[in-house]
Amino acid sequence: MIYGRSVFHIVASLIIFHLSGATKKGTEKQTTSETQKSVQCGTWTKHAEGGIFTSPNYPSKYPPDRECIYIIEAAPRQCIELYFDEKYSIEPSWECKFDHIEVRDGPFGFSPIIGRFCGQQNPPVIKSSGRFLWIKFFADGELESMGFSARYNFTPVQKEKAEESVRRI
Repeated sequence: MIYGRSVFHIVASLIIFHLSGATKKGTEKQTTSETQKSVQCGTWTKHAEGGIFTSPNYPSKYPPDRECIYIIEAAPRQCIELYFDEKYSIEPSWECKFDHIEVRDGPFGFSPIIGRFCGQQNPPVIKSSGRFLWIKFFADGELESMGFSARYNFTPVQKEKAEESVRRI
């Protein structure tokens, strides 16, 4: 089982490395005032104390033609709570077809979708059912906006969900 997990992390890391480097204008580094750590457009994060990530250039306008994938990983038997700050602005469109944030409950782009968000109203608090969240920020070639700042923390998995996970193993 340890070998399987190692392979999973290697494959997932390669996918993230490829996606974060596949933006049309290259990767950009940015720093947040709270963490003062360099963050790329798209990262795999698993900081035990939680953290913050933003759209490129936040709070200035994000660049066009950008796709950033963020994967948040919690420790075993923990889940993730994701909060978007009030200063939130992503190009509004019908069904968020253009610029958007997409959140999925798991570590992959095919994990169950939680929601797709855009516009001026920040998304509600998002809670994962397990230890991973997959978040994609997408900007097309027109109409950039301020973007987002999101913070996350971890909470223990509810007892019923933990027992269900054990039964699956």
